[in-house]
Amino acid sequence: MRKSIFSILALAAIVLSSCGGNDRAHQLKVLNWADYINEDVKENFEQWYYEQTGEKVEIVYETFDLNETALTKIEVGHEDYDVFCPSEYIIERMLKKDLLIPIQKNLIADSINYFGNISPFVTDKFQQMAPSTEINVSNYTAGYMWGTTGFIYNPQYVKAEELASWGAILDSKFENRILMKDAFRDVYSVLVLYAFREQLEAGEVTCDELVRNITPERVEAVKQVLLQAKKQICGWEVDFGKEEMTKGKAWLNLSWSGDAQFAIEEAAEMGVMLDYIVPNEGSNVWFDGWVIPKFAKNVKAATYFIDYMCRADNALANMDEIGYVSCVGGQEAKAAILAEQNDEEAWPETVDASYFFGNDPIIVDGDTLDPHELNLNPVYYPDLSTIKRCALMHDAGDAQEMLLEMWNEIKLAR
Repeated sequence: MRKSIFSILALAAIVLSSCGGNDRAHQLKVLNWADYINEDVKENFEQWYYEQTGEKVEIVYETFDLNETALTKIEVGHEDYDVFCPSEYIIERMLKKDLLIPIQKNLIADSINYFGNISPFVTDKFQQMAPSTEINVSNYTAGYMWGTTGFIYNPQYVKAEELASWGAILDSKFENRILMKDAFRDVYSVLVLYAFREQLEAGEVTCDELVRNITPERVEAVKQVLLQAKKQICGWEVDFGKEEMTKGKAWLNLSWSGDAQFAIEEAAEMGVMLDYIVPNEGSNVWFDGWVIPKFAKNVKAATYFIDYMCRADNALANMDEIGYVSCVGGQEAKAAILAEQNDEEAWPETVDASYFFGNDPIIVDGDTLDPHELNLNPVYYPDLSTIKRCALMHDAGDAQEMLLEMWNEIKLAR
């Protein structure tokens, strides 16, 4: 779940589902984003764990709203969470700082081993976060949810073709009608593609290189784009964007695909149509994943929990509850996921999702589906042509201060 470092919540919201005493051998401490799990899935884990191991475990569940706040609790406070669900750049940072324990997959019997359900697409993207070639990132994390960044828009006021480029934020037609996600990494990583679009088109640079390598020249270029767009921006939002869009106060919202799907569904209930699009220059593709922090006390239960979250039925239940798309889509999980998600009536235009589900035909309820032509929600599963233009965000490292300084200057500018 994408959350801004500038969230109005300065501290993580702590919600304990149970006290459970201090018997850490029979406790599982989970740290996850708020509103980011199906409650039944969470609550059923304790019984499932007992059935598999003959051991009792009680979940102590806490939530957070900021990646950085949660990481500080672990890195500085040495808090003993067993399972943590950060975003990709935090996973990368934790790998660099030796703050993760490998997932003990050998503890899981073959009959209940669901780690292979993670789409190879996700595994390949995660490997791009490896601090060195010796580290296999999939040994340390299992993907949970993923998505893209694009525009949520109201077709009553905006045509899709007007959003073919991120440069739409410069159009005076949208004066005081654009909401901007208060997330400097996400905004920078898409606008840098616009700022250097000519070099991209000429093949002089790639999306991955532009997003990964943050330089003063690139930060300044993005800054100038944002300064030019200031008159169009009516607010910097974390969670209120969907409400403003539904009311027609804003026509565009630079946002995440999961928030877009949630907004689209909520608006539809009010008789308002919203849609989502990724501009032609490209975008970022982001991920959240489960990890076991260095100071965990119950690695066994943590491993079982992560495995349990990779089960296809649990992935579908979580998707349905929170509006984001699961990283599950490999091996045996393909058919189960597509049995629920592939819907010709709801999505008559097909998408090429072979990048996620593989190239081989998939048998679903007796029908043979071609992964290159699936009837899927394009907000959840963008077409391959879009994914080819998406780059993974990385830990900014020393460049983070430069990005923060730029962001503060933009927000204060008049």
